[in-house]
Parts: sequence; C-alpha cells; structure tokens
Amino acid sequence: MKRYLSLILAGTFALSLLAGCASGETTEVEEVDMKAELGLTADQKEATEITAEINSAVYDLLDFADTSEYENATRGLIDAPEALEICDDEGNVVWSQKAYSFLDDYEEAPASVNPSLWENTRNNHAYGLFEVTEGIYQVRGYDMANLTVVAGDTGWIVFDPLMSVECSQAAMELVTKNLGERPVKAVIISHSHVDHFGGIGGIISAEEMADSSLPIDQQLASGKIPVIVPEGFEEHAVSENVYAGKAMGRRANYQYGVLLEPGVLGKLAMGIGLGQSTGLVTYLSPTHEVTETGETIVIDGVEFQFQMTPGTEAPAEMNTWLPSYKALWVAENCTGTLHNLYTLRGAQVRDGAAWAKYITEAITLYGGEAEVTFQSHNWPHWGNDTVVEYMTNTAAVYKFINDQTLTYINQGYTSDEISNMIQLPDELAKVWYTRQYYGTVAHNSKAVYQKFMGWYDANPVNLNPLEPTESAKKWVEYLGDSNEVLRMAKADFEAGEYQWVAEITNVLVYADPTNEAARLLCADALEQLGYQAESGPWRNAYLGAARELREGNLASSVEQASNDGSIQREMTASMLFDYMGIFLDKAAMADQSFVMNFTLTDVQEQYMVRIKNGVVLVYDNTLSDQADVSVTCPKNALFLILQNNIDSNPEAFQVEGNVELLNLFMENLNQLSLTSPADFNIVEP
Repeated sequence: MKRYLSLILAGTFALSLLAGCASGETTEVEEVDMKAELGLTADQKEATEITAEINSAVYDLLDFADTSEYENATRGLIDAPEALEICDDEGNVVWSQKAYSFLDDYEEAPASVNPSLWENTRNNHAYGLFEVTEGIYQVRGYDMANLTVVAGDTGWIVFDPLMSVECSQAAMELVTKNLGERPVKAVIISHSHVDHFGGIGGIISAEEMADSSLPIDQQLASGKIPVIVPEGFEEHAVSENVYAGKAMGRRANYQYGVLLEPGVLGKLAMGIGLGQSTGLVTYLSPTHEVTETGETIVIDGVEFQFQMTPGTEAPAEMNTWLPSYKALWVAENCTGTLHNLYTLRGAQVRDGAAWAKYITEAITLYGGEAEVTFQSHNWPHWGNDTVVEYMTNTAAVYKFINDQTLTYINQGYTSDEISNMIQLPDELAKVWYTRQYYGTVAHNSKAVYQKFMGWYDANPVNLNPLEPTESAKKWVEYLGDSNEVLRMAKADFEAGEYQWVAEITNVLVYADPTNEAARLLCADALEQLGYQAESGPWRNAYLGAARELREGNLASSVEQASNDGSIQREMTASMLFDYMGIFLDKAAMADQSFVMNFTLTDVQEQYMVRIKNGVVLVYDNTLSDQADVSVTCPKNALFLILQNNIDSNPEAFQVEGNVELLNLFMENLNQLSLTSPADFNIVEP
C-alpha cells in the first residue's frame, strides 16, 4: 500500500504540472541541489535508530542463552595459531581470520549487525585443528570449507581439500605439527563445487595419483593415491559454472562480499564460512566414481560406505558412513544453517524435496548407530539423539519450503507474493542450525516457484515487459518531478521504509544514472537493509550494491582466486564447441552456413560442427563427406581457436579446405573474453 500511495501522490503532482501546460502556462522545473537539500553524502553511514531497534528485537526472538552451537564450534580444539593469515608465494593475503579480530571487541552485536548473524560469525571465527572423534580430525576456519582427515592404519584419508592450494597446505601443516607426519592414502571429494576440490594440488600431485583405468582395489594396492568422487562429478565440476561462469563470477562479487572489508559496517560470515579464499585453484581428474548407495571401500584399514545424494546441494554429491567410528559425513547436505535452493550468484535450482528425501534416507540407513555427524562446512554434532534431531530438523526446513510454496502456487499466489508470505513454523525457525545465515526462506521459495512454474506469473502484462531502463524512463515521465519523488523517498527513509526507498530510487537511477541524489539515497536505504539482514550473502549484496552506487563499478578492483587452467583443460570437446556457440557473434554470422570437420588426435574423437545462420550445431562421433573446412588438432588446441590465436602454435593444426571460413568463425568468437572477468553493471544500467 505504501508503494501505491507514494505513486499516487507523485502522480498527482505530475498531473498538476500537466494541467498548467494545458492552460498555456509555461512551467519550468527549478534546478535544485538535491544532495544538499536532503543532506545526502557518499559516506558510509551507521545504523539508524530504526535499524538498531529492529536488530535489538532479535534478542527477544531467539534464545541467546542457548550456546550449544558455539560449544559445538569450539569443542575438541587441539591447536590454533594466535592469529591466522595465509599468504601466497608473493606475500598476498589469500585468507585471513586476523581480519575478524574486531569480534573480540564487542560483548553484544553492534547496532549495524543482526545479532543472529553476529553469533554465526563468532562461531565461524573459531578456527584451528579440532578432534571430531578419536581418529577423525578437522581443520576449520582455514578456508570457507573444512579439511577433514581420517586416520587409517598407516596414513590419512582426506575429505574435501578446500578451495585454494595455499589454504590446504597450511591446513595439512597444522595436522602434521600436532598429529605427526603420515602419508595421504586417498582423497574423497564429497561434491562438485570448487571450494571442496580446488586445493587438491596442495595435498597430492598428479604423479602420486592412482591409475584411473584400474579397479579401486587395484588402485589402493598400487601404493598410489586414489581420488574418489560421486558419479557425474567431473562433468559437473568442469561444466557447472562454465557456460554462465562470467556472469556468475561478477554476481559473486555481491554474494561473497568481495567488494567489502570485514567489519561491523562491512563483511561478516555467510553461514557456511567467512567467504572464499583467493589463492590458487587446481584440479585433478578423479580416479574412481562411486555409482550407487551402499558401495563400500576399505582404505588403509578403514571402511567407508557411500550414500549417493544427487541433485541436492550439488548435482553430484554423496554422504559417507564410517561404521567403525559410528560417524556420518553429511557432505554439504546438512551444514548448520539454512542452505540455498537457489544461490544468489546464479545456478540451476535445487530440489528441496529430493534434498529432504536423501537426509531422511540417511537417518533410515545410519541414524540408529550414528554418534556424530560431521560435514564440509561448520562444525559437528554429537550424540545419537542430537544427530537424528539435527538431520530431521534440517530435512524438515527444505521439505516445508518445497511443500508450502506449492500450496501457495496452487492457491494462485505469485513468486513475489509467496516470498513475502512464507515463514517457517515457529519451532523450526528458532533452531540455531536452521537459521537463515546463507539461504533464506524467501529466496528459496522463489527457487521452488521457478522449478515448477518458471519465470512467468500468468499475468499477460508480464509476458514481455519493457527492459528496466526504458521502464524507468516511463516511470519518471509519469511521476513528473524527480526532485519531488526524492523528497518523498527521503521522508519514507526517515520512517524506516528502506525497501520501498531502494525500489523507487533505483527506478530513478535506471532512468538517469547521473542522478547523484537518487544514487546516494538508494545506497543509504540498501545499507540499512544490509545491517538488518540475517543472511550473510544478503548483507553482502546490499552493502556491495551500496558501495557501487557511491563509487561506481568496482569489478576491476576485486581480489579473486586464480587457477592454473587445470579445470579448463578437462573440458570435453563437446563442451568447448558449445562454449564457442556462446562466444560467437551470432548477428554477424546470421547469413553464414557452412560445415567444419574436427579430428582430435589425442582423444581419438571426431566432430562435425555446422554453422547454421550463426548457430553452432555440434554432431558427435561423425564427419561430413562435404565439409567446407577440415581441422586436425589435439583437443586442447581448440582453446586457440576460441581465442582466435592458432598462429601462436601452427604446428598443432592441420587445416584443409576453405581456411577463410575457419578464420571468419574465429574472428567472430568475440562476444566474451576467455581470460578477463565480466565487469557489467548490476545496480545501475
């Protein structure tokens, strides 16, 4: 109602202007310095009294006397450095717990932080080497994820070697310092997200790996190190973030808070850790895929039984049961926070019902015996009753979001309506480990809506709306005097209507990005929403957008992880040809149709690639008898085609036929840069 009332008032003002024009009067809009009039500056602000009151009320909502999660986060600590800062070989900081030392300066959350998120940040600031149970140990707080080691008869079995080489090396050094030097006997990777495998190069080398052509028992007997993963791991690890990877990378600037400094006015925890490390990401192809629930492998005297959980937190994921320890590794299916059915950086939506089903299956299979659950983020939970309750409550939140969203869908509500309506049952909402530190009930309900209904809300007005800039210009035209809108928005800001203020001022920004008053007021409103957010990614997004409104696009200035190209080298030829279709200037090639043959010598594969009016069609395992041009090269030489750079290594290519068509194709692979990150605007046109 507030929105429509504001628009009616602004519209009335616009109509008065139109009436004056109709009567022949000349109406001039006086130029006013709205920044000065409204007292707007580009400075970061403290929390307002309204935000402080909203955050203070959280203390009455939750049981802060219940410190069980903090006790779990700190239980079993063996050793930790007084200050933790991990650097790369050039001295650049790639991970820091030291940056969060400000947490020790406060007894309670400051007014600029949701107290619930503050508690989660304190828990994630507990770092070091911890004992899960005798024989199972975790290094936590050395990256966003945990590194876990299981003691075999003679060596370590490592779960999930973190995201960056520098972090995994530091974690293993801490293990060795306290538990002695032991060889790595196997690496188990729970799922296909980079924060769980990117540090593998700090644990083992390619030369130490087992032969993937051998059965797993022979791999183990060989004395080499197997890398064990769930079925489909490599496909998803390589491709999941490739096709839309540039957009995801730019959007991740907001989700992971890379535009922000840690602090009470900046970045805090994000539910599953303190953010991503920025070291070297590596990749080694797995040597064994687990294909079915119940598969059991004995590694260095320890029995591991696997439970497949595809399509949950990742497309390829698995839990692991260690019967001799009565310990259940729940991967990222239970994480001590509400996770994402949709992640803000962008990804395919996840299935909340399937997620719940695999957790309840784990309870059925292992719940009768499990004495501890441990996982790839956050901390373990101990005791059989606690373990079963922990998994049950976690399953319940995902199933509730799935089912209640479907209830509302079938009652005719739209995605935005549902996200504002849906709330967890009170008892589930008050459980510390199902709080909304990472995912939120609101945006997860949108994921369910998208999964079942797609983007369309059935209102034909929304079938093909104007793009945002054109829509914003029409809004401003109808509203009349933007200065009057800003005055009204400032009054709404003072009343605490931050969401509405952000919406209406962002319309003004899209209509005119040079409107500094609109930019600054929008930033101020987003900032207060960030201070109130319980979700770390929401806080990061709000505050990151506020900073870019004040300072401009900052994409080129952010520190991000680097990689050694090992992930890209594992892309299949089909993936590379599909990637070319994304890079191609399809408008420029719209009148072109021709056929190219590719024979890839190292992988013994053949492809026919047809350019059909600018569309790249790929035919596997075939060649055309009437190809316009034929190329023979190794598989990874296709990257040189993607970069229009085959002249840098001409001996790798044998080209027959119409070379000009190949050159035309390469010249038009120009819509994206293979090496440069995306830097498009997000909060402005």
